[in-house]
Amino acid sequence: MSRTAEVKRKTSETDVNVALNLDGGDVSATTGVPFFDHMLEQVGRHGRLGLEVTAKGDLEIDAHHTVEDVGIALGEALTEALGDKRGIRRYGDAVVPMEESLAGVALDISGRPLLVFDADITAEMIGQYETPLTEEFLMALTRSGGLTLHVRLLASGNAHHSVEAIFKALAVALGTATSIDPRAPEVVPSTKGSL
Repeated sequence: MSRTAEVKRKTSETDVNVALNLDGGDVSATTGVPFFDHMLEQVGRHGRLGLEVTAKGDLEIDAHHTVEDVGIALGEALTEALGDKRGIRRYGDAVVPMEESLAGVALDISGRPLLVFDADITAEMIGQYETPLTEEFLMALTRSGGLTLHVRLLASGNAHHSVEAIFKALAVALGTATSIDPRAPEVVPSTKGSL
């Protein structure tokens, strides 16, 4: 069974392409926002996902539309690649250190979008990346991917490390939740019979 998807999202503000393989593959990101590229690569590598993202956006304004629309497209790709969600573990969580920073993420591929974001990031900018865009990306991913997602920054210091710990924890939790449970590979993990 192929657990892949390719989503193209084109608006007057952005042109985004996301290719996702839940069972691994190449990882690359080119969005015009170098720090965001670095974070997307963390999602692919630490989630053990194949993830290739290209985006062109109105960066002359700021990175908001680009980051948000990548989140939307990635959530749509996740939904498509999961299909009926048969056999997935559904839940995933991780606590990830990045030097002095520590981030915790717990998620449920529930079909009920909700983001709880509790992270006080110490700097407004990391290169061309506005740190509040972390929450915007996660909100877009949550809504379009049908995720219940809890994010907590448990310890922080350097803003780069704090945001990177969040993305790495997201990656590990997402990799776990989307993996196939060998004990029940044909079962949709819900007492309702569908997610």
